[in-house]
Amino acid sequence: MTRVYFTTLACLLSIAPVGSAADKPNIVLILADDLGYGDVGCYNSEAKAPTPNLDRMASEGMRFTDAHSPSTVCTPTRYSIMTGRMAFRLNYAGVFTGVGGPCLITKDRLTLPGMLRDQGYETAMFGKWHIGMSFLDRDGNVIDDKEPPKDADRSVKANRGVDAVRRVDYSRGITDGPIHRGFDHFFGTACCPTSDWLYAFIDGDRIPVPPTQIVDKSKLPTHEWSFDCRPGMIAPDFDHEEVDMVFLQKSLDFLDRHRKQKPDKPFFLFHSLQAVHLPSFPGKEFQGKTDAGPHGDFIFEFDHIVGRLLEKLESLGIADNTLVIVTSDNGPEVGTVLNMRSKYQHDGARPWRGMKRDNWEGGHRVPLVVRWPGRVKANSVVDQTVCLTDIMATCAEIVDANLPSDSAEDSVSVLPVLLGKTNEEVRDFTLHQTISLALAIRKGKWKYLDHKGSGGNNYGGGKLKSLYALPESAPNAPGQLYDIENDPGETTNLYFQHPEIVKELKQQLDRSKNSGRSAPRTSISQ
Repeated sequence: MTRVYFTTLACLLSIAPVGSAADKPNIVLILADDLGYGDVGCYNSEAKAPTPNLDRMASEGMRFTDAHSPSTVCTPTRYSIMTGRMAFRLNYAGVFTGVGGPCLITKDRLTLPGMLRDQGYETAMFGKWHIGMSFLDRDGNVIDDKEPPKDADRSVKANRGVDAVRRVDYSRGITDGPIHRGFDHFFGTACCPTSDWLYAFIDGDRIPVPPTQIVDKSKLPTHEWSFDCRPGMIAPDFDHEEVDMVFLQKSLDFLDRHRKQKPDKPFFLFHSLQAVHLPSFPGKEFQGKTDAGPHGDFIFEFDHIVGRLLEKLESLGIADNTLVIVTSDNGPEVGTVLNMRSKYQHDGARPWRGMKRDNWEGGHRVPLVVRWPGRVKANSVVDQTVCLTDIMATCAEIVDANLPSDSAEDSVSVLPVLLGKTNEEVRDFTLHQTISLALAIRKGKWKYLDHKGSGGNNYGGGKLKSLYALPESAPNAPGQLYDIENDPGETTNLYFQHPEIVKELKQQLDRSKNSGRSAPRTSISQ
């Protein structure tokens, strides 16, 4: 199967090697939250919210049609992007809230920003972290904010989250945040910015303006996408509707400052957004700007932010030497999908089955657009199966960094694909995981789910059952096997028809789990 499409052979021959250390490109990673494959115009011609900047970026760069988040939810995906390692290897299920920690990235693990910093980069992150932090109480002890049991009363969960935030001594520094894991600069939030127990900004390792009261939700917008906002503690300078504009200004200021003070030093900027995670609270500048309601406006705001960052790179004269990556941490949220489908006929998961939390394609097949002028061929489309864990090995190859054998265990460099130097598959297989640590493996056209059902959402009742549950073609099968090439909607479970494929993929999955890695050892791994 042809995997990369280019207009002329001359384009391939004109692409030069990456170059010396002095020519190392700047790298900007823009990560959306819960942005679905069908939320972007260049992926879905029927999308109702305009995304002109992402569409233009795709026309100027490379669009991946078979890219996957490492997990179907936030925290594990972010761990995996930062480390090149699948998070199921931690045996950590769930996501962080409030002041939950400690950081899932251990002090001794090489991170993407750490690797780039070792290669002479200045590294900065602005936005949502969500990989865990350790907050201290007045006695200097780490606050334990582990989630109570699933069957605990709602009030118990609420009190646990708020009480933990109240116990924080804000004069004490966080001990394991982004600036301790490879970033020179950080401004953002511990977890989901507008659906948390802690509504306050972190600058470096401190919260300069601590929370003072419970958020007054009566002052927040009320609509079909305004739920999922916990009654947490809020700081006086925290505005739910303007969070992403605050993050944007921090990134823009960093770019201006870096260009003025360190023009010869490459930088890595990780811009991590709230958009388009629920609650959908677009900034005032974007409210009513689309015909797709508040969530459509939120998608439009995300696209605007991408455009502003691209414009800044161009105005500073550094766009041609900057690799820009735009993607999402998983598929679209359940409530978002249900309401957008029914009210605006917009399908954020289109054309895939499932959504956030599910191991079906809608849960982890995500937009991935890359622009690198003069290196990545404009208006190119790639249908290779890749994973966001691959960002680390790709960046390592770009900057000619050696990856130790105990790092980036699930990361494969896609640089040859970006540079148009190969049509061959760079990955033999790809792993997938859900919030419950249910696992799946994809190899070529075959996808094997090592579990029944979605692995995430419950399709046994409610709207998911009445509107979207499919008939079980093999109800007695302990797993699922789909031919993604001929059945992209994952409608027919071929578990019993191809036992040899099930056996092969199950064995490969088990080997990957037991060996501690899925990426082959390459010339850059020593």
